[in-house]
Amino acid sequence: MNRVVITGMGAITPLGNTVSEYWDGIKNGKNGITAITKFDASETGISVAGEVKDFDATLYMDRKEYKRMDLFSQYAVAASAQAVEQSGIDMEKIDADRFGVTIGSGVGGFITMESGIIKMHEKGPKRVPPMFVPMAIGNMAAGNTAIKFGAKGPSMDIVTACASATNSIGEAFRSIKHGYADLMLAGGSEATVCEIGIAGFAALTALSTSTDPDRASIPFDKERNGFVMGEGAGILMLENLDHALARGANILAEVVGYGVTCDAYHMTAPSADGSGAGKAMILAMKEAGITPAQVDYINAHGTSTPANDSGETAAIKYAFGEEAHNVAISSTKSMTGHLLGAAGGIEAVACVKAIQDDFMPPTIGFQTADENCDLDYIPNVGREKEVTYTLSNSLGFGGHNAVLCFKKWEA
Repeated sequence: MNRVVITGMGAITPLGNTVSEYWDGIKNGKNGITAITKFDASETGISVAGEVKDFDATLYMDRKEYKRMDLFSQYAVAASAQAVEQSGIDMEKIDADRFGVTIGSGVGGFITMESGIIKMHEKGPKRVPPMFVPMAIGNMAAGNTAIKFGAKGPSMDIVTACASATNSIGEAFRSIKHGYADLMLAGGSEATVCEIGIAGFAALTALSTSTDPDRASIPFDKERNGFVMGEGAGILMLENLDHALARGANILAEVVGYGVTCDAYHMTAPSADGSGAGKAMILAMKEAGITPAQVDYINAHGTSTPANDSGETAAIKYAFGEEAHNVAISSTKSMTGHLLGAAGGIEAVACVKAIQDDFMPPTIGFQTADENCDLDYIPNVGREKEVTYTLSNSLGFGGHNAVLCFKKWEA
């Protein structure tokens, strides 16, 4: 079996459009959630979102390229370009057939879908844009990224709702571990801050109705009342260790475990006893060869919905037993909102940076304790502490549970 390391990362987020900007915001407890500006949301009943700000596609692609992509694909290509650049890979010197892409999206081109359907309704079916389908379909974040970088190996779009990015990284990890690829760009991308995106989740009563950005995404707080929509992309460059060492790569961290299960319980609610997500954590730790006592930090799914946060707390107790009260946990969604299929991508980046900097991010906005959420959620202020192992949890509608385990790099 091959060891798998991370040699590059990229991030487009509500806190900034590079990994350094994003991580600086996370470390300092900055709130990236603001009033919705991308459309008039007054009739939706929702006021705030984690919007990407000042994104410039021309930094990563020419006009002809980005005009043929939905925003979620643009975000993916941009974050992938950052990961490729940091990795230092010379594309002329690698085997393109051993270079793959696994980038998930929970929804795909929602903005394209919305505008295309409106145009069809108002002006007739002959006015649907010719690029409607290639821009709307969810696989095109992976497809456009593979085209951009000439990746001819395994190329996939994994759709498991809010677990999509974490499953994508996990399956890419397995592709390299079992010898099917040497290099994989992996993560997730999402652009759903649009009228149908907000209205759809609002109709499900899943979104926070708070008008105060500082009291909207408040994971594990008793006053939480829904998640805040976010957008962006998080991408890792995964690499076979021997391949990375042979080219003298700078190794950021190692991927050592991946657990995946299904609650098989309910379309939108997690199993109340936490067994589904709990078993995914157990599987990730088992593959990593560690015990719960060795996990320093968990980046929780922590969406700020009543059901998720109490259910995830139960899941951590299920997986960690008596150690549950000793492990440090936080939800960085308190600062970014919930990026749906991209959430696990930027949260994987946060886990790697936590390992590199020996710093555990906070859960900001935490004011009122909940008796059903009684663990250590690193309230409001981050914590400096040696971090060797981290878990990243992602739990999606449909009962999809995915957990990654990252380890500090040691030769």
